[in-house]
Amino acid sequence: MGKLKIVLLLFFIPTLSFAQEVTVEGYFLQDSAKLGERIGYVLKATYPEQKQLIFPDSLYDYSPLVLLEKKTFISNTSEGITRDSSVYYISNFSLEPSVFLTLPVYEVARYDSITHFPLEAELKLKLTLDSIPEQPTFQENNVYQPLEKEFNWMVIGVLLGGILLVLTVFYFLFADRIKQMWKDRNQKRLWSQFEKKWAKQTALLTQNPSLELADQVQGLWKSYMESLTLLPFQEWTSSEIGEKLNDPQVFKALRSIDLIIYAGGSEKSEEATTYLLQVAKEKHLAKLNEIKHARATS
Repeated sequence: MGKLKIVLLLFFIPTLSFAQEVTVEGYFLQDSAKLGERIGYVLKATYPEQKQLIFPDSLYDYSPLVLLEKKTFISNTSEGITRDSSVYYISNFSLEPSVFLTLPVYEVARYDSITHFPLEAELKLKLTLDSIPEQPTFQENNVYQPLEKEFNWMVIGVLLGGILLVLTVFYFLFADRIKQMWKDRNQKRLWSQFEKKWAKQTALLTQNPSLELADQVQGLWKSYMESLTLLPFQEWTSSEIGEKLNDPQVFKALRSIDLIIYAGGSEKSEEATTYLLQVAKEKHLAKLNEIKHARATS
């Protein structure tokens, strides 16, 4: 009976010893890959629960391969045996027909560490060309191929900055003169428009001295005088206008038109409208001289 126990013990010792061993496995997810292609390498470890194992990280030298990413999965422990696994996504940039990879798994001991290596995994290089000709042949092409020119933003920026600087200097030097020239041109335009309307309205008034036409002629003259002098001619009476302008003849001319408006008179208005046009022209010329003087002194 004692001998039987010894035989059984000797039979189970290798099994118990194997159960306490660390086994590692490493392999590629495919046997070949193109140059630079992303491919996965699986590293697995099976070991007793009480042991502590460490997988390599990004600091490890994966030459001639390049590590792109590492994915780690949660450990699985069952009946005292722990299983760990990680997937290393790598790329191959070697022109060798085959490259080999074996990643270590470190077993942390009390005073030292033990390194476990799986069998080398082979990765073959997949070529996109079946074969490369010994003497490449080139197709002749003497047709001119235009090249796209890049838009030089720096030069454009310098040019725009220079133009802006010139315009700024020009504005500060000639802004007042430009404003005066614009006022001069505007005054001449207003006078031309007024003169045409005045000739038309006064001709109609002479032919048909009605209340409506007389009111239009007087309103046209007062409106133009307001634009020249900035005085409220529309609000003033005929006597107030004559007094403000210090010109009795203006009062008489406006009074003649008032008689048409308020009294229904039919007397001739040519003399009155001619004098009012002369007064407007004098104010217009005085305004131009004022603008010209301001431009000369600016």
